[in-house]
Amino acid sequence: MPTTRRKLLLTTLMAPVLVAFSGRGPSLAAGDSTGEVVMISSDELAGMLKRKDFAFVNVHIPYEGEIEGTDAFIAFDKMDENLDKLPKDRNAKVVLYCRSGRMSAVAAKRLAELGYTQVSDLSGGMIAWEASGRQILKK
Repeated sequence: MPTTRRKLLLTTLMAPVLVAFSGRGPSLAAGDSTGEVVMISSDELAGMLKRKDFAFVNVHIPYEGEIEGTDAFIAFDKMDENLDKLPKDRNAKVVLYCRSGRMSAVAAKRLAELGYTQVSDLSGGMIAWEASGRQILKK
């Protein structure tokens, strides 16, 4: 295969992977016109919690702990059925987290599909939060 074709093929195959791991790419399938999900780090979340102006939701099931300041617990796959636990204003800030980031990614994508425009997801979830030296509460 000529070098130019090989580079084009590699670029075509790697672009979606790079976007996915950048944490800043669109969270929705092509053609959707709703919002993006913004990935935030543990350090960013810690700063945000000092001046909390968002709904903070743990979406992990089963319960494995929580970050102080959590407002609601909604199973990651039950977002549609629990919109009453979220801000009515779909432009309000919502931050989601779970244990590792997998469940919150699913939930965040769904909220964006439902029209929420300011959805953030804690990168690495409670594992990253704890690894950064912060506490997980267990009740």
